[in-house]
Amino acid sequence: SLVLALVYRKLTWEEFKKSVYETMIVTSFVIMITVAAKIFGGVFLALGGGNLITNFFLSLEIGPYGILSIILILIFIMGFFLDWIPILLIFIPIVAPMIPKLGFDPLWFGIVTAVCLQTSFLTPPFAVSIFYLKGIAPPSVTLKDIYKGIVPFVILQIIGLIITILFPKLVLWIPMAMGIY
Repeated sequence: SLVLALVYRKLTWEEFKKSVYETMIVTSFVIMITVAAKIFGGVFLALGGGNLITNFFLSLEIGPYGILSIILILIFIMGFFLDWIPILLIFIPIVAPMIPKLGFDPLWFGIVTAVCLQTSFLTPPFAVSIFYLKGIAPPSVTLKDIYKGIVPFVILQIIGLIITILFPKLVLWIPMAMGIY
């Protein structure tokens, strides 16, 4: 954007200072969210909350895929209301230690989590990605049009998520083929 502003001769010293200031504000919000999430997660885990939740999930008699389903549903629901940073910094460290205990690969779980989060960002009630799209769409495109248009993508992502869950080697074959995993 700086290059375009220079090319179109819209970049003045005042505009540059204003954009740097606004960038610092947004960046400081992200840093504060990250710090707060890390502190909360660290205190929660230090007080034994992670062990409590792990023991609770492992005591359920629904099998590894049942527990995984509950975790993914919780991640999906949290994705409606929260940005990905607090989810990854608070919730994932709590459930990650139980993933190997369930017999799942941690890298595979990370990929499944990313796909689940992306899908949740496309679905109501908040649909973060849809609001980004609305911000750049022409004025003639309504939010209702975007919601209707996103349905096939959500269905495809859910199918992709199910395939990813059922066939873990499908997502792990590239790291395995490269010899890094």
